[in-house]
Amino acid sequence: MPTLAFPSAAGAQGVRVSRSRAARPDELEGIPWLAALTPEERERVLADLRVVAVQPGELICRIGRPVTYWFGVLDGLLKMSNDAAAMPITFTGLPPGGWFGEGTVLKGEPYRYNIQALRRSLVAGITAATFHWLLDRSIGFNRFVMNQLNERLGQFIAAREIDRMTEPDARVARSLAALFHPLLYPGVGELLRITQQELGYLVGLSRQRVNEALAALERAGLIRVEYGGVRVLDLAALRRYGSLD
Repeated sequence: MPTLAFPSAAGAQGVRVSRSRAARPDELEGIPWLAALTPEERERVLADLRVVAVQPGELICRIGRPVTYWFGVLDGLLKMSNDAAAMPITFTGLPPGGWFGEGTVLKGEPYRYNIQALRRSLVAGITAATFHWLLDRSIGFNRFVMNQLNERLGQFIAAREIDRMTEPDARVARSLAALFHPLLYPGVGELLRITQQELGYLVGLSRQRVNEALAALERAGLIRVEYGGVRVLDLAALRRYGSLD
């Protein structure tokens, strides 16, 4: 059985297959594209799919490493960033239900970003070989990947706009809205399990400033801060927050 490409933070050996396991039935229910497969395609995927628990700070993908798997978040929270740049950039957070890296798998190029766990998380993966096998035969899977690429493009255009915002409340609002994307992150629902410190890592603000922004958004009736997370009350308004129109 192959070694999973889950490089550790130390970056020496990577997370070995001994740390991985097959997915449980309840975990399979949280994989959005499985329902689009035929019985034969699903059988191939289930034989290939592996799940691994990663710890806070651990890297799943590392800049410059070859792509071997296509990954998804079953539980927890990951961060996509380029920490090797002169000015480190956080591209996005990856909450439950999100599958990522399909562009890199399609091109077969080394990773241009790091994927790091912000908390203890469960990450699933299928090999690049199975990913391409599905593309060659499954219309349903192709539609899913095409929608992923389209939505991801829109997400990164929005992220560029967020990065230019100087008003912290607007940065927090738009970044939160991105994490509640129903197509990219169907596992989130209306309640996102996230701490103020984790949100600060994603937005590039201090925990204190994030707390102030969340309080302002709560007063505006857009969110409700609950124990261990944030519940969205008006996603459309959250997406528009800070715009001139």
